[in-house]
Amino acid sequence: MSTFKKITDFIESKTDDIIGLEKLLSSIPAMAPESDGDGELKKCEALEKYLKEAGFNNFERLDAPDERVSSKIRPNLIVTIPGKNNKERLWIMSHLDVVPPGDLSKWDSDPWTVIEKDGKLIGRGVEDNQQGLVSSVFAALSFIKLGITPEHTIKLLFVADEEVGSQYGIIYLLNKHNLFTKDDLILVPDGGDPKGETIEIAEKTSLWLKVITKGVQTHASMPNTGKNAFVAACDLALRLNDLENHFNKKDDLFSPNYSTFQPTKKEANVPNVNTIPGDDVFYVDCRILPYYDVNEVLKEMQKRASEVEKKYGVTIRFEYDEPEASPATPKDAKIVKLLSSAVKKVKGIETSIIGIGGGTVAACLRAKGFDAVVWSSLDDSCHQPNEYAFIENIVSDAKVMAALMFGVENI
Repeated sequence: MSTFKKITDFIESKTDDIIGLEKLLSSIPAMAPESDGDGELKKCEALEKYLKEAGFNNFERLDAPDERVSSKIRPNLIVTIPGKNNKERLWIMSHLDVVPPGDLSKWDSDPWTVIEKDGKLIGRGVEDNQQGLVSSVFAALSFIKLGITPEHTIKLLFVADEEVGSQYGIIYLLNKHNLFTKDDLILVPDGGDPKGETIEIAEKTSLWLKVITKGVQTHASMPNTGKNAFVAACDLALRLNDLENHFNKKDDLFSPNYSTFQPTKKEANVPNVNTIPGDDVFYVDCRILPYYDVNEVLKEMQKRASEVEKKYGVTIRFEYDEPEASPATPKDAKIVKLLSSAVKKVKGIETSIIGIGGGTVAACLRAKGFDAVVWSSLDDSCHQPNEYAFIENIVSDAKVMAALMFGVENI
């Protein structure tokens, strides 16, 4: 029996443990303060305890301070297994936080209690991002339990705060710690397709815009005595959505292949039907192709807001975090080639490269000049009621990760 066959057999034999770790992680809600949560510390501590008991022994915590949570910290955990090649280290990065379950009436079971059904695990976080996290753990664990030295030093990185901006996760690590080198191989298992056929190398620039409109509140029967902030905001929402026709370049690397400007969240204004609101707040989710300068986009947004201000006699203010455009990982980057080869050898399929509109931590890495790819075998049930992950996908993705750790050329 080949050494790599021993590794894949080990991973397959751990299916019950894989399910057990998913259940453990989902049982500990790890939501950001923005989602009325208390952060990720309890989940991180449970994971660290699990890993120590499993046999991992090289841990490093790089916690970000955050006064909004009870622990005052947002945890970032690194677990290392030394390999033969410490120059090209293999990083596999997952995030600890999850989104809220949403409307509980739309769930068929308790979101925080994982159930197994029809080859699936169902519960909040099981796919986003615990599928990739658990796959990476059991891929790495095979080397510890079988006494095999990996070809590449393995760095499992579990970060905080991915779901609401990464300021306390990867952005904090990039700003405060010198972790990565240009030779490192970086995989983010936080996106993909059902078969694992696509490798994501590029992302649109994400801009989340808060639009604050100030008018004059008055009685609804006397609209001439006020300035309806809601009406003005509705007009602006349509004008901002129309930016899809203004910034209209297309690139088939992405799906959809154009920049998107979508009004989304709406805050409550007045509590009663017979009052014209003097204040209104809504949000726009923008995913901009990397060819556009975001400052030019913001300039056009402000122009359209000024037109609305003049038309309705209101004032409009934008709030947003400064976005950072992210260059694509080169199509011929080593991590792209190795991952494509690993998928071919383990799953027997050819891969293609894509770009996405959704944001991952990979964009933050690319913005700093580090080549990173996003890959996994996902049904993309993340953020939905009854979120699920196929057990088979967790196992097969662990095998692909193990191939990268072992050295694709050695298989």
